Amino acid sequence: MSEVKKPENRVWNPACECMSRKDLETLQLERLQKVVRTAWAKVPYYRAKMEAAGVAPQDVRTLADVSKLPFTTKDDLRSCFPYKAFAVPMEDVVRIHASSGTTGQATVVGYTKQDLATWSELMARLQTAAGVTKSDVVQIAFGYGFFTGGLGHHYGVETVGAAVLPVSSGKSERQIQIMKDYGTTALICTPSYGMYLAELINKLGARKDLKLRLGLFGGEAWTDAMRQALQKGLGVFATDNYGLSEVMGPGVSCECVEQTGMHLAEDHFLPELIDPVTGDPAADPAKTGGELVITTLTKEAIPVVRYRTRDLCTFLPGACPCGRTGRRMSKVSARSDDMLIIRGVNVYPQQIEEALLSIEGVAPHYQIEVSREGALDELEVRVEVTENLFFDEMQKQQAVKEKIERKLETSLAVHAKVRLVEPGSTPRSEGKAVRVIDRRKKG
Repeated sequence: MSEVKKPENRVWNPACECMSRKDLETLQLERLQKVVRTAWAKVPYYRAKMEAAGVAPQDVRTLADVSKLPFTTKDDLRSCFPYKAFAVPMEDVVRIHASSGTTGQATVVGYTKQDLATWSELMARLQTAAGVTKSDVVQIAFGYGFFTGGLGHHYGVETVGAAVLPVSSGKSERQIQIMKDYGTTALICTPSYGMYLAELINKLGARKDLKLRLGLFGGEAWTDAMRQALQKGLGVFATDNYGLSEVMGPGVSCECVEQTGMHLAEDHFLPELIDPVTGDPAADPAKTGGELVITTLTKEAIPVVRYRTRDLCTFLPGACPCGRTGRRMSKVSARSDDMLIIRGVNVYPQQIEEALLSIEGVAPHYQIEVSREGALDELEVRVEVTENLFFDEMQKQQAVKEKIERKLETSLAVHAKVRLVEPGSTPRSEGKAVRVIDRRKKG
């Protein structure tokens, strides 16, 4: 880990986060049975899917019986646009969020007053686990609006009692000026935007003027190598947090200051791991892992049963020193729908990121381009290198290029052409980074 100060371990709600496994499972079953009854009675598309699967609420007698229920997918929720998935009348809905809809019909999610109270509690847990206290000044550089990240974190910070700076995304030089002027101690944004801010802070020579100590990063999958780069670049203790709008927003799981995996809020979400191809339970959740499936246990406006997240992870064995007793998941290693098939080999962008960041002189900015020459797929990785290396002698550049190509071939089991590019030449994003350009999909 980079030389940053580890925050003190704190737990927001010990009664819930540290309850015994037996008590937790009793609570989970009670809540699971209730949510299935609600979905059956109040959401017609759930009842139709359950009837088609030959299952009814009374068939759920144990936690294992959740596997009898049909999956819910993003397309299912899209088909319910805008309000057909709601289990409460609109007069009880006090907040609506939605996905961007850039890849299809938007998915709409609603919240009752109790849902917002639950969400605020979950976010307070997340932020406390990451080291946030009442003494912090927290700058939120997530977008506000339909996206759940900004407002979700905002209400969590206020619940903890820290001071929130609702800056939203964009205007990066202004972000840094606000950090200086208002004494920001914690930054919340995507990891790729955090890296861009680190780069700009270094360029402006502003690091000495900042009081940053914590970085809470989420919204996209990122590696431990990226963590090291963030900690070094921003001088923060960096933690991951995970969620998705379809089941609540951020707050589903989070890292604590021990950085030993992501603590799932199991009193509110029932997690499963499945084989992403067959849909069967994962053969070895701790070793090979699988796709995360989530059932909401307390969500009132939109109960969600067995939602296929498409996120790949493992369940971690053993207990965490922090004292929390819920199941831990690994950081999301990839999304099953982000997978690239190159000449018959499965390749994930996170594999490439991890390989690149292990090589000295390589910046944490890259872009992957896939094309097709005749019948063969071609993989090119554009890699930013440090300014010293980019302007170094050609022989040294070639040696680094060949080293990266060998590293990638070992990691991916497929050859990738590497092109070294100058600092700042790959696209920067104020939200989620665009890492892959797949030209095979065109024409």
